[in-house]
Amino acid sequence: MSENVAAVNTAKTPAPAKKGGGAGLNVAIIVSAVVVAIGIVLWVMQLSGGMVQTAMRNLDSWGLYITMFMFAVGLSAGGLIISSVPKAFGIKGFGGISKVAVMTSIAATVAAIGFVVVDLGQPLRVWELFAYSNLGSPLMWDIIVLMVYLILSCVYLWAQVGNEKGKVTHAALRVISVVALVCAVLVHSVTAWIFGLQQSHEMWHTALLAPWFVSSALVCGTGLVICAAVALRAAGYLQWEQENLVKLAKLLGAFVMVDLYFFGCDLLTEAFPAAGGMEVVNMLVSGPLAPFFWIEIIGCAVCAVICFTPALRTTPLVVVASLLAILGIFCKRVQLLVGGFQIANIDLPAVMTPFTITNWEGNMAQAYQGMVYWPTPLELGVALGVTALGFLIFFLGLKFLPLKPANQEK
Repeated sequence: MSENVAAVNTAKTPAPAKKGGGAGLNVAIIVSAVVVAIGIVLWVMQLSGGMVQTAMRNLDSWGLYITMFMFAVGLSAGGLIISSVPKAFGIKGFGGISKVAVMTSIAATVAAIGFVVVDLGQPLRVWELFAYSNLGSPLMWDIIVLMVYLILSCVYLWAQVGNEKGKVTHAALRVISVVALVCAVLVHSVTAWIFGLQQSHEMWHTALLAPWFVSSALVCGTGLVICAAVALRAAGYLQWEQENLVKLAKLLGAFVMVDLYFFGCDLLTEAFPAAGGMEVVNMLVSGPLAPFFWIEIIGCAVCAVICFTPALRTTPLVVVASLLAILGIFCKRVQLLVGGFQIANIDLPAVMTPFTITNWEGNMAQAYQGMVYWPTPLELGVALGVTALGFLIFFLGLKFLPLKPANQEK
């Protein structure tokens, strides 16, 4: 009997945190670096052959790169908000994952900037953004806020490390937390305004877009932090109590419900007869974008059920719920971006050639029957390389930065 009790107690004791992450982390760094290198090679091919190698055209001028940019910004903002809110308001946090959450934010922000660079077509255009910038453009606001956001995330991580070492006061850390929280909300709001201020696109011109972007960031950011914390706990890198996982799961469920509510409000507005009828709703529910719509709705609904049902809040199911939430938000980004180009809102916009529209053979009705955009293999490879860059930054942070709480350092 005593042996059984001892076995149970041993099972409940968290494994000691490994210093440096072990051999598995080294393998992850090498694999990420290799994928980044492949992505760079494909990007050079894109630079040499021009953007015509992508599926983007005049009538659908944004594609996978900007979709992934929106998605990565959401991941970064969500992670920073999860970390900064407890410190900003002086409430109990979610265990020793605060610095890990900030590191996910930094990695996702680097990936977001990378997607902007590859979408510009030529690296020198990054310089042109600043040399010939128009400060009255929301695009320029987004670039500025994104850079400030990355710098602030690094400062916030430094402040947390300094606070644990007694070099940064609690008051100073709280001030930085408040500034970080405001910036995290602002970066997503500005990204939403880029779309919302364009009246010519059916799904974009709405004041609801900014709060909707923030709610989506909270969903996917929380899901990413849960997956990272559970993986690091399983690898022995981090000690993390199960009660903190349950708290984050409940929070994820609440964020998912808010995001679905905003989506419902938007669909109701789009479907109202005075707003133009059912064209947008039909496109999402039963049209070309239906697979993305139903993956989001069903995935987020399953996620909410898992998060709100105590018997289902086991570690594997919470991870599944988090992955479903992340996938749902990605599908939402696809619906938003491609849907903005899917419905033609002007007659005879241009002569149809392979250089003006992706599905150019036939007439305009035939061109818009299916998806107006689908990424080419080159775009998929470059996007995978930029995503791997985000993972590489995160893994390097785990290896070389003190991301564990001070009481877990060995």
